[in-house]
Amino acid sequence: MSRQDVTAYVALGANLGEAERSLRTALQALAAAPGVRLVRASGLYRTAPVDSSGPDYLNAVAEVATTGTAPELLDLLQSIEQQAGRERPYRNAPRTLDLDLLLFGEARIVSSRLTVPHPRMFERAFVLMPLAEIAPRLVSETQMQAVAAQRIERLT
Repeated sequence: MSRQDVTAYVALGANLGEAERSLRTALQALAAAPGVRLVRASGLYRTAPVDSSGPDYLNAVAEVATTGTAPELLDLLQSIEQQAGRERPYRNAPRTLDLDLLLFGEARIVSSRLTVPHPRMFERAFVLMPLAEIAPRLVSETQMQAVAAQRIERLT
């Protein structure tokens, strides 16, 4: 018996190297991964770094359906980051690719490796705007108003 698909949402971001290419390659890698189906992806957004430095980020959010567990999806995301040359020299360092698991079905997970829902997702326009684009029922007007002062620009 196979596991039923779980709908998960993944935030994508990059501000080093060829950021747009990194995001598109990451989406292709998600779509090609066993047990994962890319359902939809938002457009790309440009944002200033939050709690970070370096050039502006490009961001997006993807909806995936997976037969795997949340830790398995996290392993996949970290593997895709490594393939993109992700380094972690210090907290919130500029990055070639950052993939964060935002939501995993209705799951509430708190472990040393993973917290779902992502603990800061509702503080960041670069997560909420693209998430609202592809799953408007998941983002309230109040949540959008809370991040309204953050600079964000939809590119595609």
